[in-house]
Amino acid sequence: MSRLRELGHRLYAGQIEYDFVGRRRTWYVVSSVILVIAILGLVVRGGLNLGIEFRGGAQFQLPPAATCSIEQARDTAEGAGASQAIVTEVGSGGLRVQTQPLTPEQSNATRDALAAACGLQPSDIAVQLIGPTWGSQITAKALQGLVIFLILVAIFMTIYFELRMAIAGLVALAHDLVITIGIYALVGFEVTPATVIGVLTILGFSLYDTVVVFDKVKENTKGFAGQSRATYGQLANLAVNQTLVRSINTSVIALLPVAAILFVGAGLLGAGTLKDLSLALFVGMAAGTYSSLFVATPLLVQLKERQPEVKAQARRVAARGASRPDRPASAVAVGGESAPTAAAGQPAAGSTARPAGQRNQPRKQSRSRRGGGGQR
Repeated sequence: MSRLRELGHRLYAGQIEYDFVGRRRTWYVVSSVILVIAILGLVVRGGLNLGIEFRGGAQFQLPPAATCSIEQARDTAEGAGASQAIVTEVGSGGLRVQTQPLTPEQSNATRDALAAACGLQPSDIAVQLIGPTWGSQITAKALQGLVIFLILVAIFMTIYFELRMAIAGLVALAHDLVITIGIYALVGFEVTPATVIGVLTILGFSLYDTVVVFDKVKENTKGFAGQSRATYGQLANLAVNQTLVRSINTSVIALLPVAAILFVGAGLLGAGTLKDLSLALFVGMAAGTYSSLFVATPLLVQLKERQPEVKAQARRVAARGASRPDRPASAVAVGGESAPTAAAGQPAAGSTARPAGQRNQPRKQSRSRRGGGGQR
């Protein structure tokens, strides 16, 4: 942890720097490949595996006391008139049987057949009949909530930051959504209301991480046009480096419990709400961290570099030769002031750098302390 803390300090002070903005074409290619795989997953798999909450159907929940196997339960349900029965193990021995929509008579017949085949009483089996209209209503409400959320986010980011930051943040958000949905299609997990909750949750996480980085960019680039030591892209890249360790720490801490739920909890408890929720959270959080560093800020810089004043300022920097690749980022002016380390004029911890402005010259002695008693 001490190494990570030291790395964070050196990144914040600008003593070391990773070029996130300058190598944006590389990140764009990586993101494009991931997005193509996600979209191909949707196309090849024929869309998402929607649960009965969205397509309608019947669900029979058998308690752990059931004595039949998955194959026996499937054959029994289909023999009683239920078509396309899907049987999964839930919890410690319980079974869940999902079928196409059934009439009340067909549902009763299927329940009685399952009870007889699995050594249960009909009253032990919980039956749930869901019509297709209920699923369409849930989908419409989810889309409505998503659109309202995106509009409010765009308004907030435009007011607090600026329009270009809002555009870059929303692009990163769409990037995370497509990847999450594509991974869901590839693994074939069933999309349930819990999945929708997970997807809406990662929207907030992804946006939160992006806003943190943008806030640092806003702080670093405040009044940047009034100086000619660093370009907007250099100051934005410094902001990403300064928030890098924080983003990693936040993501790791958030991903650990989600990973535990996904790989341990879902493995022990079987299919269910935990797995539906945790996969969306796990993929979305990882994609959100990546996009805030490698997509949102480089895209923001690309949009800003189209502005005439940013272009003119970059030319002034180039004319003064202040944009050398080996120039420490901490030496540039940030927000009209010096960067944190340079501003204080103090060397960073572990650094042997001399404070700014101090020269290696002998101190002038007073006349009374000079040799010769002050005689000339």
